[in-house]
Amino acid sequence: MFGGIVVVLGMSSGWLAFDIIVLALLIGWGVSAGISAYRRKHYATVLDEDAFRDGMRKAQVIDLRQKDAFDKGHILGARSLPYIYLKQQYGELRPDLPVYLYDDGMQLSTQAVTFLAKKGYHKLYILKGGYADWHGKTKKAKYAD
Repeated sequence: MFGGIVVVLGMSSGWLAFDIIVLALLIGWGVSAGISAYRRKHYATVLDEDAFRDGMRKAQVIDLRQKDAFDKGHILGARSLPYIYLKQQYGELRPDLPVYLYDDGMQLSTQAVTFLAKKGYHKLYILKGGYADWHGKTKKAKYAD
């Protein structure tokens, strides 16, 4: 029965399977993006560059990128705490002070604020667009490539 419908639509079963897979991937991506947006809104405040710069003097500024990316350039005053180490070292962060987080975009920051909020941190902020969109002062490690 379905074979006749596929032929009427002018599609082979191979293309139909491909279309179904692509559709499933798109739906999965959309759901994932929606969950990330919800988590950002629920657990943190997303700040544009000006607001981030204005508040960072009174906050703990955390760069979640890998150490080599941090060494190549980071926001002046930021501390390197790669996301892969956050679950072991989050206790080094003071829960009474704001935590300003950034990565290359906002994906790792969203995951980090979700984790930190569940550990009792409430003053969580994410740099909108991440380091990729930062135009303020930066610093490079002395011996970075």
